[in-house]
Amino acid sequence: MIMAKIETVKLNDGVKIPVYGFGTFQIPADGSTYRAVREALALGIRHIDTAAAYFNEQEAGQAIRESGIPREDIFLTSKLWLQDYGYEAARKGIESSLSKLGLDYMDLYLIHQPYGDVPGAWKAMEEAKNAGKIRSIGVSNMTPKIWNSFVPKFDTLPSVNQVEFNPYYQQKPIRKIMEDAGVQLEGWGPLGQGNKKLLTDPVIAEIAEKYAKDIGQIILRFEIQEGAVIFPKSVNPKRIKSNMEIFDFALTDEEMDKMRALDTGKGGHNPDAPGVAQFLMDAFDIHAND
Repeated sequence: MIMAKIETVKLNDGVKIPVYGFGTFQIPADGSTYRAVREALALGIRHIDTAAAYFNEQEAGQAIRESGIPREDIFLTSKLWLQDYGYEAARKGIESSLSKLGLDYMDLYLIHQPYGDVPGAWKAMEEAKNAGKIRSIGVSNMTPKIWNSFVPKFDTLPSVNQVEFNPYYQQKPIRKIMEDAGVQLEGWGPLGQGNKKLLTDPVIAEIAEKYAKDIGQIILRFEIQEGAVIFPKSVNPKRIKSNMEIFDFALTDEEMDKMRALDTGKGGHNPDAPGVAQFLMDAFDIHAND
C-alpha cells in the first residue's frame, strides 16, 4: 500500500477536508465504481466525491464500508439533484443518499445544480447538518450571478462552491466573491475533461520537463497551490497512482504566474446559459426507476 501525505484545509465551519480526493463522475455502477474507490483508498486517498446523479452512490458507499478504514478517516461528499429541490423533497433526497451509501452521515453535501427551489433545499440541508447527518454543506456550479440570487437568502454560508476549474478556466470572478466570504474552492474537471489543447500546452510541457513530471501532474499541482480542493477521476490504477504523485515538488512563483496567464475565462459548462436547468433535469432523471 502506498500512503500519500495529503494535507487538509479547514472549512469555514471548522471541518477539515483533504485537498486531494477521488472523483467518480461517469464511472459506471457495474462494479467499476466499487473497484476504483477501493483502489483509491488503498493508495492513500481519503476523500471520495460522488452524487445522486452519478447513480453510483451505492458502490461508493460499499467500497468505503468494506475498505477496513475507520469511517472517521474518510471524507465523503455527495450531492442533491434537481428533482429533489424544495424543503420536503430535499429531506427525502438526503435520506435516499444516506440509504444508498449505507452510511450514518456524509462529510459534505452539495446543491449540485443551482436552479429552482434552492433556498428550500438549503433549509433541509441545514437541518440535516444540525441533526448530525451531514458535517458540512455547500453549493456547486454557482457563478457570481447565481450566487447573488441565492446565497443572500441562506441563513448560513456555504462551506464550499464546487465549480469547473483548470488552468484554461480559472474562475476568477466567483473566486473573488468566495474568498471574501471565506468559502472554499473545489474544482471539478481539474484536467479539463480530456481537453487535448490543455494536455499538450507548450507552457505546461516546459514546466513538466523541468520536474520530470507529466503535464497532468503539473496541472494538478498548480491547482493545489492555487488553493483548490481537487479530485481527479480515473478507473486505471496506474493513472490513479500517477495523478497523486504531485506532493514531492512545488512550482515556483514564476511558474505559477505562467500558469495563471493561461486563463481564457471560458469553460465547457456555462451555468448562466438559458435552458441549462431543463437540459440537466432531462439528462439525469434520478427517479426514473422509482
